[in-house]
Amino acid sequence: MRAHWAWRALRGVALACVVLFCLAPFLWQLLTSLKPAPEVFAVPPTWWPSRISLESYRAVFSGRPFGRYVVNSLLVAVASTALALALAVPAAYALARLRVPGRRWLYPAILVASLVPSVVLLVPLYEMMRGAGAFNRPLALAVPYAALNLPLAVWTLASFFSAVPRELEDAAAVDGLSRWATLWRIVLPLSLPGVATTALLVFVFAWNEFLLALSFMTRPAAYTAPVGVALLAGASPYEVPWGQISAAVVLTTAPLVLLALVFQRRLTAGLAAGALKG
Repeated sequence: MRAHWAWRALRGVALACVVLFCLAPFLWQLLTSLKPAPEVFAVPPTWWPSRISLESYRAVFSGRPFGRYVVNSLLVAVASTALALALAVPAAYALARLRVPGRRWLYPAILVASLVPSVVLLVPLYEMMRGAGAFNRPLALAVPYAALNLPLAVWTLASFFSAVPRELEDAAAVDGLSRWATLWRIVLPLSLPGVATTALLVFVFAWNEFLLALSFMTRPAAYTAPVGVALLAGASPYEVPWGQISAAVVLTTAPLVLLALVFQRRLTAGLAAGALKG
């Protein structure tokens, strides 16, 4: 009995250490954002602020439209996620259920396509967006983000759609439902955890992407949040405003944390189901 309790205590301590290790960077940014300016640059550094100060947050919004940056990121992330899911859902269903020619080779091809880094496609995408006159518009980022995430979305959703029992679709066909009606009324509701997981993965990529946003958005009013955070480092020629950078990081990370908390149950179910299928 003692050995059992000792093992549980040891496992709890190890789990707490892992959680603290994962949260340490964000906690440090949060504490730094709440420190008064002198303590941010103190040597040796202070772990806890002597008093809670919001001057770093006020400084982030003074002299620059940081709220606009966050809104731009939100528009691009929502649009790219919606576009990626609109294309990935029927493609994944066709791959999972229909007799697609070359289906055996499509899965590895899609997986390989999802591993292509965005920097490889930067020059052709830049020329395409310049020719279309789409610079400084959300469309210039939403379409490339959706295209870059489409292989991963199709590959992920196809595995969830394959797990839906075929008997349900056969029964729906007997009742006269078409393929589209079966997809929307039967398959999608049963695959909501997988859809939520895929949507969050696409949203996080679009929210955090920096290279394309920096290349395609040339006007300050069109910047996204990651670009706005990066430009804070060059705001002063004499020092790096670590307090403001930490405050901006907290502000841009908070929406992702809230999104994960809101959809926690569906995400947990989707990830667990994906692990069991894998």
